[in-house]
Amino acid sequence: MIGNFIADAVRGNKYKNFSQGIQNGIILHRHIDTFTDKHEIVRKSKRRLHERYGHYDGVIIDLFYDHFLAKNWNDYSVIPLDIYAQGFYNLLRDNYNILPEKTQQLLPALEKYNWLYNYQFIEGMKSVLQGMNKRTKMISKMDLAIEDLQLYYSDFEKDFTIFFNDLIAFTNKELIQL
Repeated sequence: MIGNFIADAVRGNKYKNFSQGIQNGIILHRHIDTFTDKHEIVRKSKRRLHERYGHYDGVIIDLFYDHFLAKNWNDYSVIPLDIYAQGFYNLLRDNYNILPEKTQQLLPALEKYNWLYNYQFIEGMKSVLQGMNKRTKMISKMDLAIEDLQLYYSDFEKDFTIFFNDLIAFTNKELIQL
């Protein structure tokens, strides 16, 4: 779990500085990223946003899909989302010293605003998109993406459901190989 979460903050072969379990999580995350980027349904979702957001379309779709995962959490897990999120924050805190600096800096806001839990709500997504827009110095216009989420809500949710079922199958195969 830790490796999967920190993967974007670990560049190149620096993943080899971590334990085997965390290395596996980072490698799995990288394989999932490749699978996601090539998936036709994800590309379809991104096309709805590309004209307005350019290369930020992928980040926005990741966030939208996080929303649908959180919203439909009970379809995918027997552990309630609030309990899962708290356990995950505890795991990160317990392993704080091995987290990359970028992740260490993110952790207080992640917990304070309970991002994992609040992704399920439109207001939670609005807040995250506004924060992401600020991080890009207002260049991305991601704060406007809440309008697109609401406009194409059922289309994005259908895309997510198809994609996520494919992702589960892909991930199960990858975990066996790791």
